[in-house]
Amino acid sequence: MSDKIAPRVALSNTLTRLAKKNSNILVLDADLSSSIKTDRFKESLPEQFIEMGIAEQNMIGVAAGLSTLGFIPFASSFAVFASRRVCDQVVTSVAYPKLNVKIIGAYVGLFVGMNGATHQSLEDIAIMRSIPNMIVVEPVDGLETEEVVKFAVNYNGPVYLRIGRDTMPSIVPSDYKFQLGKSIILKEGRDIAIISSGVLLEEVLKATSLIEQKGIKARVINMSSIKPIDEEAIVKAAQEIGKIVTVENHNIIGGLGSAVAEVLTEKCPVRLKRIGVKDVFGKSGTNEEMKKKFGLRAEDITREIMNFVKNS
Repeated sequence: MSDKIAPRVALSNTLTRLAKKNSNILVLDADLSSSIKTDRFKESLPEQFIEMGIAEQNMIGVAAGLSTLGFIPFASSFAVFASRRVCDQVVTSVAYPKLNVKIIGAYVGLFVGMNGATHQSLEDIAIMRSIPNMIVVEPVDGLETEEVVKFAVNYNGPVYLRIGRDTMPSIVPSDYKFQLGKSIILKEGRDIAIISSGVLLEEVLKATSLIEQKGIKARVINMSSIKPIDEEAIVKAAQEIGKIVTVENHNIIGGLGSAVAEVLTEKCPVRLKRIGVKDVFGKSGTNEEMKKKFGLRAEDITREIMNFVKNS
């Protein structure tokens, strides 16, 4: 695995490698294979690739039917279409009967290659984690994506994979193994705990270096398993540190921050600061323009954390 690779590329590479050994693995595409990079899967395994066209709702129904025949279908589209557009089909045809369908939501959050608000999935976690029987996972880098895809193939039931578009540096350790419902600590600290997932972990790690210069050491937790969430790690951070910040590439309503808040409220109430998109629609722009616009750069995160610590 390369040190720097886009999760969408790692997804395709891993699916292709696994499907060569398991003919039950199928990829269903909604006319976006060149963007999601599953065109590489198609080139290698054309008989295990099904082009559904721009018909995402039908794609979910077909995936559900295929799963009842013993196949392991990965239904692939942009996250906005793989969550909002197909919500009813996912609930009725996949989650309710708990069928073995994997849903790939790519191009997540604000970072969708200049496609703008209509293509920015700022509510997909909220939708998917509220559906019974649905697993929700957001890997951060190439290695974690590979591990998550291997998990999804072996897990019997619905899984929503939130897959990033852009190249990421290596974030998880080289010996990393994904475990459902478990997080990992990327950096230790006892002054504040920062919980994040996906692409913004890169900015979070930069922010921790900045706040260290101000004498504050942060525990950074990669919460890639959003549902089920690692309640034990959240409660431990609350008990040991007492101040928690969440950072997410999603609306702060219904996403990772809300999931963490739910655990804290019931198990160990402490101060919580949610950093993310503040219940507004996105805009069109580059990744850096989006981070600046919505206050998600390392310096923005640092400022929010310092204000939170000062007022806690």
